[in-house]
Amino acid sequence: MKNVIRIGTRDSELALWQANTVQNKLEALGHNTTLIPVKATGDLVLDKPLYELGITGIFTKTLDVALLKGDIDIAVHSMKDVPTVLPKGVVQAAVLERAETHDVLVHKGTDFLEREGILATGSLRRKAQWLAKYPKHKVVDLRGNVNSRLIKLIENDWNGAIFAQAGLERIKLLPKDAVQLDWMIPAPAQGAMLVAGLKDNEQVIQAASELNDDHSAITTQIEREFLKTLEGGCTAPIGALAEIKNQKVYFKGCLHALDGSAFVETIKERPLTKIEGFGKSCAYEILESGGKQLMDEIKNELNNSVH
Repeated sequence: MKNVIRIGTRDSELALWQANTVQNKLEALGHNTTLIPVKATGDLVLDKPLYELGITGIFTKTLDVALLKGDIDIAVHSMKDVPTVLPKGVVQAAVLERAETHDVLVHKGTDFLEREGILATGSLRRKAQWLAKYPKHKVVDLRGNVNSRLIKLIENDWNGAIFAQAGLERIKLLPKDAVQLDWMIPAPAQGAMLVAGLKDNEQVIQAASELNDDHSAITTQIEREFLKTLEGGCTAPIGALAEIKNQKVYFKGCLHALDGSAFVETIKERPLTKIEGFGKSCAYEILESGGKQLMDEIKNELNNSVH
């Protein structure tokens, strides 16, 4: 393809790393490309928690608009930031091979885990799962890109903060003493990168689809189906992880109360050949096991905190 593929990306270091990765892979396949960085609303408004901004896809909306206006040909996203319903006319072209899915604790000494302490995170999911395990801790809101969040941790009297391991590894900022939180269920599609494009732009979709990793596409689709069925988005503490081993898909998903005091979780497995509706059925199980009531309580709490 002789046309230059314009790759839209947020302008943070991590987003640019992701876009450069896509660019290098496309160039290696013989395509001509150029990067077009844009600033997302989620990067500009840092004084409010995400759920208070009341927009799903706050980090992806700017790129969606650029796509629909024809300013870019494809957009590269951290998949966990992407709403489960894409804008009309926009399609998922590829999911790249997934990186590490776990969260990590970046800390100033782990002795606070045995006593009271202050933990920083902007994620309702991380906060809820942390408080479920460490109810004596105080959790403070932490926003910004990876670099600015690390700086804020240094500058404040917090004991630690939670990050996605993949993000820190990608830009070589993972501290040697960071603790992998293998007990914490990650965000749906954490560690995965998504390439989106316009449905009608068949040449570009075809080019981008060459980057698709089948296993990563399957596991993230199950997790996002689970999230969508629970009506998650950025507004509920929902964790989900699907893994493929020996021709089977192993899934674990959870929904927590905002303060971590209650939760419902499910652990399931299915043959790889029978995964149609797997995420949805896992979500229904959560809803029927007390999750519906929990979800209603979460929505009420969030509505009351915003108004």
